[in-house]
Amino acid sequence: MKALAENMDFMTDRDMQTYVEDGYVVLDALLSPRECDELRQRMSEIVEQMHVPEHCRTTFSTYHDEQLKTQGNADYFITSGDKIRFFFEKGVFDDKGEFIVPRQTSVNKVGHALHAYEPLYKKVTHSPKMQGVAKKLGLRSPVILQSMYIFKQPGIGGEVTPHQDATFLYTEPLGRVVGVWIALEDATVENGCLWFIPGSQKNGITRRMVRSPKGTYPLTNFIGQEQTYEDNKFVPAPVKKGGVVLIHGEVVHRSHENTSESSRHVYTFHMMESQDAKWSPENWQVWLVFIRRN
Repeated sequence: MKALAENMDFMTDRDMQTYVEDGYVVLDALLSPRECDELRQRMSEIVEQMHVPEHCRTTFSTYHDEQLKTQGNADYFITSGDKIRFFFEKGVFDDKGEFIVPRQTSVNKVGHALHAYEPLYKKVTHSPKMQGVAKKLGLRSPVILQSMYIFKQPGIGGEVTPHQDATFLYTEPLGRVVGVWIALEDATVENGCLWFIPGSQKNGITRRMVRSPKGTYPLTNFIGQEQTYEDNKFVPAPVKKGGVVLIHGEVVHRSHENTSESSRHVYTFHMMESQDAKWSPENWQVWLVFIRRN
């Protein structure tokens, strides 16, 4: 009973108030330094052993046009919801599709089902502390939608433009998705921490990524356009190693390029409240590995 109470107390009432008001909150020490290192070591092993067909060497981007050109046309991406697949930084392949940088520094992210197939990541995703967080957030029947490992490589880690997670993970009604962003290294202003517009989750969304009708191309498209946001509205959210950021599905956030000499490894996943909510069949991710929390 004591352990259960401690896990429930990991997120305080004040933290919950911050999350409701700002659309995000930073919590320290979700994981120990050792747990962070174990997740990083396991990912290093996965990357070292990865086999990616040449035609599937897809660059990840959040720019509207580039998403349509690359991800939207890539079956490799669109069918990754129930698999572990690899997405790369710009400029890591030559014109023949061969690596021109070491494998370990070539990957932008790995997704989208680490929580289902990798025991260490599954354990973290369903840890007692995370179950306590879910309960504190008022989630009655949460499921895990997807998971990713994001590298933010030193010197080449690309910008993630302003966006809302609900653009890609749309539910009816809105407000049913929470992002969990765990820093496996210190995330700083210098190496590309997240930046938020506090309170922006209260304004709805203006853009959705949807699947195109079967047999048509590109495989995904966008409805609407992302708004233009003033830079001075964004607030940095640095996180210490082992800390976590809880992210409302509609809060606007971004991260800058990593121009430092330090990487910024993150394990992140999304939860959805499944009770009285519908996962849109138009979402890019159709084949979900739903892992219900106990």
